[in-house]
Amino acid sequence: MGRGVEDFIASEFEGLGSNLLFVFSSPPESETRVTIQPISTNEVDDLLNPRIAPSIGTIATETIVGAQLVGPQGSAQVAISGVSANYGEVRARPVLPGGAFISQGDVDAAARVVLLGTTVVETLFGDKSYNPVGEDIRVNNRSFTVIGVLEEQESGGLGILDDANNVVFAPITTVQTRLSQARTRDGGYRVDVMHVQAVNEESMDAAALEIETYLNDAHGIEFQGEQDFSIINQADLLTSLGQITGVLTIFLSMIAGISLLVGGIGIMNIMLVSVTERTREIGLRKAVGARFGDVLGQFLIESVVLSLVGGILGIMLGWLASVIGELAVPTLTLTLTSDAVILATGVSAFVGIFFGLYPAVRAARMKPIDALRFE
Repeated sequence: MGRGVEDFIASEFEGLGSNLLFVFSSPPESETRVTIQPISTNEVDDLLNPRIAPSIGTIATETIVGAQLVGPQGSAQVAISGVSANYGEVRARPVLPGGAFISQGDVDAAARVVLLGTTVVETLFGDKSYNPVGEDIRVNNRSFTVIGVLEEQESGGLGILDDANNVVFAPITTVQTRLSQARTRDGGYRVDVMHVQAVNEESMDAAALEIETYLNDAHGIEFQGEQDFSIINQADLLTSLGQITGVLTIFLSMIAGISLLVGGIGIMNIMLVSVTERTREIGLRKAVGARFGDVLGQFLIESVVLSLVGGILGIMLGWLASVIGELAVPTLTLTLTSDAVILATGVSAFVGIFFGLYPAVRAARMKPIDALRFE
């Protein structure tokens, strides 16, 4: 289960795109600065200059506003994202056949066009499998044409548990000029999130430093903690979540350890009862020449075989649980890996030896005369 969760989170972040940094406005940590200067399109243009930020490959921009959507079968209050033409490529958001992503021409013309997620399609048109391309909907009482439907995704980007299909995309210029007042003091337009793609994975840290250096200067940041923006590294976020899932794996292992302790005590008790019931047999064997090691080995082998059989049954039950778990939660892949099987088998053998040692030693130390007189 722990590895399944780790693999699930890793695959979700791979679906966000590669070599990404997320930059957005945020409250300063220091009390000496309380105002937030929004990131603007002019600053985005500067960061795309190789002389200022040579480690940046491209930047997809996003501005988010609330909007009321009305379709033939229903209405919805959603957050509509104004995005640049390269957003779909940077964030890996493909469009279903028959539609198209927002083009640079749409952005330049501030066109009244939208892309819908399947959840929104279901709300507005009554069926998420319906193809609404070419039809008109109302966005804040303005007519917009649907140009495509986004391929369905399992989860929601930075918000892993969000509905990634409850989204609406429009050209960023349309949102900035037609649906909101997004002008900034420098003559540009507000950008809520910059999706920065570094030139390669090795340049992620350098790109983050270049962004921080530029924005510190552009926003007049003099001291650490006054930054009115945040930079999130995709790799660092994945590492942090990996640590969380690692704790989950350790927790599950601790539960398994308690189960093994209880099971081991059960094996020890069974072997002690077996030694008691077979006392005369032990005495007879020692009387005809069985040595200490012979009796010890006999009971140890029995204990190990008992625990290994239990281990094999446990592996089979684990495999069955993984199959049932995948059927119950299709988005989660529960895998039974070879190293986990080897570990389970080894632990089972260790439990058999460890908890079977005391009963085996007790049997091997019996004196033949006392064992033969036992009733």
